Amino acid sequence: MSKQITVRLPDELVDFMDQLVATDKATSRASVVARAMERERRRELAARDLAILAEYGDYPEFEGMAPAAAGTALSDLD
Repeated sequence: MSKQITVRLPDELVDFMDQLVATDKATSRASVVARAMERERRRELAARDLAILAEYGDYPEFEGMAPAAAGTALSDLD
C-alpha cells in the first residue's frame, strides 16, 4: 500500500531528481524520494543499534562483523 503526499523541495533537489530520471538512474521522482527515505530509515536503525552497543558494551561474538558488513552490497538501494 502507498500514500500520496505533497512535499516542497528546493529547486536544486528537484533538478537533481529530474536528472536521475532523465538518465534512467531512477524511474520517477517518487522512486528517488522513496529510495532516499529508505536509506534514511536504514541510517536511523543503524544509529539506534550503535547507541545500544555503546550503552551496553562490547560484544566479542560480533567481532569481525564490521569488515563483513562493509563488503556487503546494498543492491536494493541502487
